Amino acid sequence: MKNDIKALVDVSKYLFERKLVSGKAGNISSRFKNDEIEIIAITPTMISLGNLKEEDVVLVDIDGNSLTKGTPSSEVNLHLNIYKKRKDVNGIVHTHSPFATGFSFSNKKIKRLEGFGKIKNPYLIDVEYKKPGSDDLAISVAKALADEDVLILKKHGVLSTGSNIEEACLLAEFVEDMAKTQFISNMLRL
Repeated sequence: MKNDIKALVDVSKYLFERKLVSGKAGNISSRFKNDEIEIIAITPTMISLGNLKEEDVVLVDIDGNSLTKGTPSSEVNLHLNIYKKRKDVNGIVHTHSPFATGFSFSNKKIKRLEGFGKIKNPYLIDVEYKKPGSDDLAISVAKALADEDVLILKKHGVLSTGSNIEEACLLAEFVEDMAKTQFISNMLRL
């Protein structure tokens, strides 16, 4: 369990250093089993991912019951709904990365690159805006992730998943790079 929490802290700092999150925005989580109980390690509310320490990480069970002190991210239900629907997901990253989030505020979609994730659509899937932290957002995201590994949350940010927290992080970083490349390409066409 200690290694899982250290990995979560390391990924938090990496996301902050790469400017995929800023201030106190964004949240990440990791699922693991301890004595046959599913435990979710999640970032707390109102703490910058850049300043996160191991003792700040909040542990909850799969039903959201607190196992440690601290207040989990306001998006805890979003994370829990995904884990309940996707047994293959053990890491979730939610960023507000500038280029991909910029696309989320526009009517433009981010094109998928060939060989990227589960390709069923040539563009990354958008989830319509729902209030952050709301049950409506948690339900719509879990539903949309049935056949996807990453989503663009309209007027909000990016949500990526993986078999572990590092994989989810790399996917979030890749999405930001795709968005940046597409933005630059579009600007050069003007």
